[in-house]
Amino acid sequence: MQGDDQETWAAPTAAGPVSARIWLPASKSITNRALVLAALSDQPARIANPLRARDTLLAAAALRAMGTEVADDADVSAAGSAALSIPGPIAGSVPGSVPAWRVTAGQPPAGSWVGVDAGNAGTVMRFLPAVAALTSAAVHFDGDVRIRQRPVGPILAALRELGASIDDGGRGAAPFTVLGRGRVRGGAVTLDASGSSQLISGLLLAAPRFDEGIEIRHEGPPVPSAPHIAMTVRMLQAAGADVTLAPSTRSGADGRPDGWRVRPGRLDLGSVTVEPDLSNAGPFLAAALVTGGTIGLPGWPRAGNGPGNGQSLQAAEPILDVLTGMGARCEVGPDGLTISGTGTVRGIAADLRDVAELAPVLTAVAALAEGPSVFTGLAHTRRHETDRLAALAKEINALGGDVTELPDGLQVRPRPLRAHAADGPFGSYDDHRMVMAAAVLGLAVPGVRVGNVQTVAKTFPEFTDVWAGMLGDER
Repeated sequence: MQGDDQETWAAPTAAGPVSARIWLPASKSITNRALVLAALSDQPARIANPLRARDTLLAAAALRAMGTEVADDADVSAAGSAALSIPGPIAGSVPGSVPAWRVTAGQPPAGSWVGVDAGNAGTVMRFLPAVAALTSAAVHFDGDVRIRQRPVGPILAALRELGASIDDGGRGAAPFTVLGRGRVRGGAVTLDASGSSQLISGLLLAAPRFDEGIEIRHEGPPVPSAPHIAMTVRMLQAAGADVTLAPSTRSGADGRPDGWRVRPGRLDLGSVTVEPDLSNAGPFLAAALVTGGTIGLPGWPRAGNGPGNGQSLQAAEPILDVLTGMGARCEVGPDGLTISGTGTVRGIAADLRDVAELAPVLTAVAALAEGPSVFTGLAHTRRHETDRLAALAKEINALGGDVTELPDGLQVRPRPLRAHAADGPFGSYDDHRMVMAAAVLGLAVPGVRVGNVQTVAKTFPEFTDVWAGMLGDER
């Protein structure tokens, strides 16, 4: 989607090596998981430092429509958050206090009809049907045109097998209506979650409230974004759920589990603080690499099996491994992450299955590298906000690049890029990650213009302002 002139953004070009400290927005993945767990908790919960962007605001609005109270809670001081204790100037706005949501579980009136706008948020479409099935209302899910094309059929079929009633007109896709009965039986279920790890997480999150809990088995190609399932499991356990690997779990060639068990029980999320969104760090990490500069990211958590002691719920280590392979120097310390470019951007062959959200930005970096790159593990991204493989190939090739689609990824051969070679703006396709990829290309390619830049508000409403601040651009 190209957007009209009012929506077109001129991506600034770097005059030299960047040097900045960037405050990242909070994690969408953690925020939306926390919202679901809070809505299913026995006691009110507090979510400090939540992401306030389109995807999370849609999730909060959907839960409100289903009877949960999600209210602002300003009574949280910055001094109480280790993530905000790092001094120094940061590009973008530095919060003086941690915003918070106070979440109290509730129910819509029995027999009522509730409409949920999922927008283009996979987490809303996949995390909330199980919650809706626990109500006594008819909950109708729909959203943007693209949401009707994104995988949801396996989770709808699984919920039916577990005792839920769902009317989707036989499409296995949005729009659909969950006919809540106030309870879900639960039990054992098998599904193919190779289209999205959220298909597993959407069942796990509500499973403690099912009468029999759940035992899930995945059958099919490897599940992408496995760290996101691990995130779900750890957050459930922190809220008091009994979650284990299923006893008969098989492991694939990569040793990853394909079965999970959640026993019925109570949930109490309590008080959580959402860590920075490491996926949104991607373009800033890339800026250091592409320009040979240095970027500091305060609050970057240590790799590990957190939460706690600074260890991340996200794939911190795999992200840095890829950047290091492409030539970056990375150092994680008490003040967060410092990443520096070396003046050389190397091509790389990498399986990005666990860090697929970074693929658009990494493809942009690869297009500016000194040698070819091959990225695999990305077949499922054809059904993300857009077909990312096709979109990246089309838009970079329009600039004179050489990007070839593979069945499971992309091959990138660097060539000189020129903005004037394109017939129009770099298309964003209603995909926030495409905007970020274009921003990285614009660092080295003068004149890149990006269509429908507002779509970046999906997870990072202030992105263009923070990006300009990184470059010292007051526009």
